[in-house]
Amino acid sequence: MRLTRLICRDFRNHADLDLAVDRRFVALVGENGAGKTNLLEAISLFSPGRGLRRADLSAMPRTGGPGGFAVSMTLAGDETEHRIGTGYEPPGLDGRAARLCRIDGATAPSPVAFSEFLRVVWLTPDLDGLFRGPAGDRRRFLDRLVLAVDASHGARVNAMERALRSRNRLLDERPNDGQWLDAIEREVAELGVAVALARRETAERLDRLIAETRDDAQPFPWAGLRLEGDLDDLVAVWPAIEAEDRFRMALRQGRSRDRAAGRTLSGPQTSDLVVRHGPKDVPAATASTGEQKALLIGLVLAHARLVQAMSGLAPVILLDEVAAHLDPRRRAGLFDALEALQGQVWMTGADPALFGELDGRADMVKVADGRIASN
Repeated sequence: MRLTRLICRDFRNHADLDLAVDRRFVALVGENGAGKTNLLEAISLFSPGRGLRRADLSAMPRTGGPGGFAVSMTLAGDETEHRIGTGYEPPGLDGRAARLCRIDGATAPSPVAFSEFLRVVWLTPDLDGLFRGPAGDRRRFLDRLVLAVDASHGARVNAMERALRSRNRLLDERPNDGQWLDAIEREVAELGVAVALARRETAERLDRLIAETRDDAQPFPWAGLRLEGDLDDLVAVWPAIEAEDRFRMALRQGRSRDRAAGRTLSGPQTSDLVVRHGPKDVPAATASTGEQKALLIGLVLAHARLVQAMSGLAPVILLDEVAAHLDPRRRAGLFDALEALQGQVWMTGADPALFGELDGRADMVKVADGRIASN
């Protein structure tokens, strides 16, 4: 399946955009602020989660518009075609906003349903500091990797976070209510182990795929991955049921400590994705800025291969302002690596010359002031 048409109504700075493409490579070019990244974000809304900017839906409607937005796309295969759409309706008289999802004209329960037809992976400039940033950034990155192969992971993470908030509130307001604390800690343990296992499976599969296909001669170095955290250590050794029991006992024993801290100090919300620069065998955080960028690109490309292997769907790959930060050798290497993948690739850049090597292989789309200037 390939994205052949993208329609945006009142989305970000796009009032009424209708874009048809027919190639595997789509290069969106234009000045800063033209709306290139907005189109990538529109595509990313067809994956579970909050899209590549992690923004609230209420922030996406066009300024000066009616208050809502709609995005739809056509997916075409050799013998089939599907139309999928999503949108946002602002609060009505009842004060409730609504997220809308449709597949071939029928209402779908959530964006998770789109995963039957489409998988999306992306790389944006916001991820450039991933390896040197806080552990929370790497957990969110890892959860995005998991979501691309397991669309139900987001619901588990959200449920776990709600359970943790309930426990923290209970410790603060009713610290001696052992019955309620036992109940909420049982829920935290079950959800926490489920989240930790899903993260571990994806990280191990990705690490194994990278090890099996690594090539030191490639312009993008291979990465070594592992998870670090108390619950990650538990699920690495014990079966799920035993890990739940041990985690639950740790929560019970840590009530006084957690109440004093105002938060739960153990569990999947404290895990970290540890990444190493494989060829140099050093922590990714100690590599140069250019090496970290190349390592991140290699990691995302490997993830795209994993998504296809696990789901059977070649993902749509969204690359925001990636080529501009690469030297000519690595830029050519990126295009070669993308060519080897089966998924469609959408890229943005201010300078059309960045995509000169794709001449004849890419749809070059000029974006200006929230509209398509040429195609």
